[in-house]
Amino acid sequence: MAARNLITYNKSVLPGGLRVVSEKIPTARAIAIGVWIDAGSRDESVSENGISHFIEHMVFKGTRNRSPKQIASWLESLGGNLNAFTSREQTCFHAIILDEHLTEAVDILSDILMNSTFTPGNLTREKSVVVEEIHEVRENPSDYIHELFSENFWRGHPLGRSILGTRDNIMAFSRKDLRSYMARHYRGGRVVIAAAGNVSHRKLLGLVRDRFDFTPGDDGRGEDAVLPDDIAVEFASHAGQQNHVCMGFPGLAFNHPDRYKLLGLYTYLGAGMSSVLFQRIREEKGMAYTIYAFSDFYRDSGLLGIYFATDQKNLPDAATTILKELKKVKKYRLPEDRLDKIKAQIKGHLTLALESTSGRMSRLGRQEIMVGHYTSLEQALRQIDKITPDDIIEMARKLFTPRGLTMTALGPADKKDLAGVDFSVL
Repeated sequence: MAARNLITYNKSVLPGGLRVVSEKIPTARAIAIGVWIDAGSRDESVSENGISHFIEHMVFKGTRNRSPKQIASWLESLGGNLNAFTSREQTCFHAIILDEHLTEAVDILSDILMNSTFTPGNLTREKSVVVEEIHEVRENPSDYIHELFSENFWRGHPLGRSILGTRDNIMAFSRKDLRSYMARHYRGGRVVIAAAGNVSHRKLLGLVRDRFDFTPGDDGRGEDAVLPDDIAVEFASHAGQQNHVCMGFPGLAFNHPDRYKLLGLYTYLGAGMSSVLFQRIREEKGMAYTIYAFSDFYRDSGLLGIYFATDQKNLPDAATTILKELKKVKKYRLPEDRLDKIKAQIKGHLTLALESTSGRMSRLGRQEIMVGHYTSLEQALRQIDKITPDDIIEMARKLFTPRGLTMTALGPADKKDLAGVDFSVL
């Protein structure tokens, strides 16, 4: 029997709404475990912007039971590791350990989330760290352009705000602010604990019951997304020769039935060196070193974007070439053999990502927190196989219109550099 057929999925819901999901992989020695909080930067007010990410930092800075150094070294001394990340919609605290150390992993994850002290001294020190992180992003144009693009694309909606927040906000946050935000958003119905590896679901459930105590409920989410419906082209000045550019269009929500069709379109356009935009812009015209497509899926919306970096004199030609390729994919069916390669590429990336316990844990947690149910790898692969050339054309026609087109450039260029580009060609 194939090893993948031995993998078993389990889900339990505790009385306060907290969900525990797991995939048991008997052939693994590792366990990846994550505590997923359904709260991120889109849930913040203007004055709170950055607080989700700041809390992610602060929970590692001391609890009633452990010093910051003890938190940092606790799992490392067992050969494991502990980390976290914040996105626009979730905050995740995660660990990877040998299967024999599950108890220790749950213990430290519960400790940092249930018992963090947020002392004044630690607050002051970590504010400086996060401010430096903000500066680092702003001094890296290939990163900073994505922040500017999101702000431009979402037209004032919280989804467009920086995950890191602003310096003024960070410096103003108090212990009370952090506690208040956690009380509103770190609630049982908005928490998923996901684990993958050689894990006993029964043991995991018992450990979670004993060590986590979130307030019941699931209210307090941010406002619904509103997609842009007009063209927006913005420029920001930055020293250097290159212009870093993002161009994007309204996309689909995480659970949209056409999600895999969009992934097919995205892969054709800009996923890897064989993609049409890489071949046209870099290989044939030599106008950029880096060009790729990216897709963001949120609970109620999404976007499909293209990033490239190019010299000022090449910017108009690069933008025009991209628009022409978008127009082509709306008109001409992809040959079956080309689409077969695209589907194989998508299936390969997905399958390889799930070779690790961390990849499986991330997929488990994200699926549960976003849509509340489990989709197996086999089910996903079958959906990918169903993509047709007509699906790609249909998706391109739906997405690639002037309505909602957003372009943001960071560098020496300004509006006159794009004066001859016809964005309405779509």
